[in-house]
Amino acid sequence: MNIQTKSIILLYNETMKKILVVEDEPEIRELLGNYLRNEGYDVASAEDGVAAIALFAKDRYDLVLLDIMIPKIDGYGVCEVIKKQADVPVIFLSALGDEKSLLKGYDVMADDYVTKPFSMPVLLRKVRAVLRREGAADPAKAASLVVYGDISMNADTMEVFAAGKKVELTAREFDLLALLLKHPGRVFTREMLLDMLWDYSAFVDERIVDSHIKNLRHKLGEAGNVIETVRGRGYKVAKEDP
Repeated sequence: MNIQTKSIILLYNETMKKILVVEDEPEIRELLGNYLRNEGYDVASAEDGVAAIALFAKDRYDLVLLDIMIPKIDGYGVCEVIKKQADVPVIFLSALGDEKSLLKGYDVMADDYVTKPFSMPVLLRKVRAVLRREGAADPAKAASLVVYGDISMNADTMEVFAAGKKVELTAREFDLLALLLKHPGRVFTREMLLDMLWDYSAFVDERIVDSHIKNLRHKLGEAGNVIETVRGRGYKVAKEDP
């Protein structure tokens, strides 16, 4: 098997996350299913709360897209059952856009809330962002300790040291630095960084990335020079010499 074939297989396996779509309107359920399958996801669907809970009990899912106003058991009830059984992210899809409904959604531990009608590309971006956050939080998928030059960071303790001195970073700065250091040589555009690290990247000014990079460099001192600006593209850290 050549390197190109291996890369294609790895990309396919990383994308084939399993999503449960719970929606009582057949047209929307079919639209969501087809769109997500075309993007490489494995999709199962349910038309009411009882069917959703039954499917969830039989299989493992990486994400649940859940309408609130569904028959038999509403979305709030389904979310509560799911969260008691497993730490699986849930995104509510609902025509209920009032503050009370939104707050109730977050009270039952929903990870995001999207009001209808919604843009499929924006929903897809939210799906990807939630799945990336879940993957980054899984210690089996990301190394706890990262060492690069004079910088060391521990994902378990959220500690960062530069040239032997402890550096206090915000959670966002920590995630940004970890992403760059774990992929030396790779250029990340501002849009990519927003998509991967900010929950609502579609509505955030790209200049916020520049601000965070500036703060990171300042806090890391001379060690921060490892973060390079790639003119017209974004940011990277160079590959270390062998």
